Amino acid sequence: MPDRRHRVNVVVFTHNPADTMLLKTILNHVQKHAGFVYGTACLQRSGSRCRIDVPILPRRGCHPVCSGCGKKCRGYDRLAERRYQFVPLWGIPVYFAYRPRRCDCSRCGVKVELLPWCQGKSPITTTLAWFLASWAQVLSWTETARRFGTSWGVVFDAVRYAVEWGKAHRNLDGITAIGVDELAWRKGHKYMTLVYQVDSGCRRLLWIGRDRTAKTFGEFFDWLGKDRTAKLRFVISDMWRAFLGTVARRATEAVHVLDRFHVAQLCNKAVDDIRRGEARKLRARGDVVTLKHTRWVLLKRRTKLTGRQRSRLRDLLKVNLATVKAYLLKDDLGHFWTYTSPNYAGRFLDGWIVTALASRIPQLVKLARTLKAHRELLLNWFRARGELAMGAVEGMNNKARVTTKLAYGFRSYDHGEIALFHRLAKLPEPDWLTHKFV
Repeated sequence: MPDRRHRVNVVVFTHNPADTMLLKTILNHVQKHAGFVYGTACLQRSGSRCRIDVPILPRRGCHPVCSGCGKKCRGYDRLAERRYQFVPLWGIPVYFAYRPRRCDCSRCGVKVELLPWCQGKSPITTTLAWFLASWAQVLSWTETARRFGTSWGVVFDAVRYAVEWGKAHRNLDGITAIGVDELAWRKGHKYMTLVYQVDSGCRRLLWIGRDRTAKTFGEFFDWLGKDRTAKLRFVISDMWRAFLGTVARRATEAVHVLDRFHVAQLCNKAVDDIRRGEARKLRARGDVVTLKHTRWVLLKRRTKLTGRQRSRLRDLLKVNLATVKAYLLKDDLGHFWTYTSPNYAGRFLDGWIVTALASRIPQLVKLARTLKAHRELLLNWFRARGELAMGAVEGMNNKARVTTKLAYGFRSYDHGEIALFHRLAKLPEPDWLTHKFV
């Protein structure tokens, strides 16, 4: 049988086209390991497929390092050759080939040596793990695996390793503003609580908890610690009771701000409920025209309406319906956010609440009572304006929803948590990485 192995040279044209460089020279430049040397790379072919094997040898005179205590000790014997996948070269898989040594440690006994290019028994190198994790931030895990000739499980392990390393090395100092929201990670009312840092100079995911209960949110403050909690200046949330009560108990020094987006969401829900109820009554009387195709006409801002929708709205405003009254009150409430003074904004809100209560429309009455009960928290929006990005929480939550869609749903809660941290937490990476994407 002819020998199909070929020595691999990488031709690099510098000032002299005759200069060539061996692959192991490049590896020594980007991935040098103390105590080890690269052998001659070989191209292995099998039909139309090929791979590059790079043998690794222990440097002469260097003792193995115990994987238990990290101390150098006497060698014991050698195991069978193992392959560790490295970053592909021009689409060709690259493997490190090495026979691990066992060492006789006085503390730990007989142990397999510590290998600097991988973690434990992982079949992929640490460099490839970070390489795959970088691509998994812009591609789905399945697509990343397909493009680089590996499996979904390998990509997941790489992302998990990157997330664990990043969480262990991230800096949590200087957090003064946080926002909390929930995210449905699975059908059947399966929620997770997400806490973001929303300071003007830093927006990132800080913490994830299972469910959206007061106990879950309380675990965040336990994790953050008393000292960092005391330094919080602002907390942004919606009107969920679990969030309101926990912030009142745990973040007593912070200004609690209600998110404007959720107030608008409550208002739109009230208008839509009124429209649907009135549409049913009109259809029962035989009128299927008046409120037909008016949902988005009533929910969108006037400035966002198309020409046809504007014409439809003008015709609708001529009709004396509860839906029209609700729309006018909703549109009027939008002026609340244009004030700069909390005092004047409070007077406007009080007047709007009186008008909504006088309408005697059940949905508007309920909305008015809700806003009245949270009056001070609503006015905190004006006290915090200019200090932080007010729409950052909903913006971050939209990115979280995109992550769930990109994953086509999570296989488990743990998968969801790792994916969200990987994309939204801005976790640090090691300084020694050579395969970075800027």
